[in-house]
Amino acid sequence: MNELYSIGDVARRTGLSVSAIRFYADEGVVSPTSHTEGGFRQYDVHAIARLELVRTLRDLGAGLGDIRRVLAAETSLTELAVTHLRLVEDQLRQFRARRAVLRTIVRQHTTTEQVSLMHKLVSMSDDDRDRLITEFWDFVTDGLDVHPGYVRRLHDRRPTLPEEPTTEQLEAWIELAELVQDEQFRTALRDSLHRTFGTEKGKLMTTPEMTARAERRFALLQEARAAYEAGVPADSPQARDIAERMAADTADFSAAMTGERDLDKARRSMVDFDRHRAARTRARLTGTNLLRRYGTLVATVNGAPTPDPDRTAAVQEWLAAALRGDTPERNAR
Repeated sequence: MNELYSIGDVARRTGLSVSAIRFYADEGVVSPTSHTEGGFRQYDVHAIARLELVRTLRDLGAGLGDIRRVLAAETSLTELAVTHLRLVEDQLRQFRARRAVLRTIVRQHTTTEQVSLMHKLVSMSDDDRDRLITEFWDFVTDGLDVHPGYVRRLHDRRPTLPEEPTTEQLEAWIELAELVQDEQFRTALRDSLHRTFGTEKGKLMTTPEMTARAERRFALLQEARAAYEAGVPADSPQARDIAERMAADTADFSAAMTGERDLDKARRSMVDFDRHRAARTRARLTGTNLLRRYGTLVATVNGAPTPDPDRTAAVQEWLAAALRGDTPERNAR
């Protein structure tokens, strides 16, 4: 026997209000199964299940027309879900963009004019973002007399905002987009690059051979970092091996630049590493600092690890200890 339920019972079972159930009946979405002699509406379990589906779809943002087509089997639930998923994802992207703009406004002393600019920046297409970065590097490298491959490498340092960026990535993009359009920053970086690579030694640094050496050195540093973070002791044979290879690479790099290879000098420079002195040296390198700021923002946008001078300094101290042959007992003294 198919049990029938009053509209009040249906409201309690579905969580819909009585007026909403009447509305769906009047609109022909879910009609009552029958009426009592007094005209009261009654619903069976099948009608209740349809009303529960209606409530779920309405909560998900579906319109009455879409719901009618699903109930009439004119469209599948999957097709409806795909359509609404696209709408929800689009709304989420818009909300992330708005949140990034609002958080930037809260964090900075933002003017009215900057608000519209921020909104424009987060709403840019991939092509517009790419064009903005290209124009920046075209300006910065204009007239730079170095190997063409180095210029291409600079141009390749660009952000790629993912399809579903986090708020942090959007905030980094806003800051980066403002930075590359800042005339003072663009000019300072261009002038610094021209000074750095305006000498014969500077031009040599941009050759494919020296670029390949720099990449090998970076790979060695990454190996050292991985060992340090894995807890490899500085007095271990593994640490000593990495440190000796780093010293040899430093000597080779110096030989390529000056024609003289002095392994003992390379070892001494590593053993004498002082993070405070290194920090003061970095602070004086305007071009390096400008590129680091740009690189940090690009890394954040791309979801990559950001440069960390303190982390690098800790690895260099570990390498120095490895070359000295430090032991826990020696360090305790």
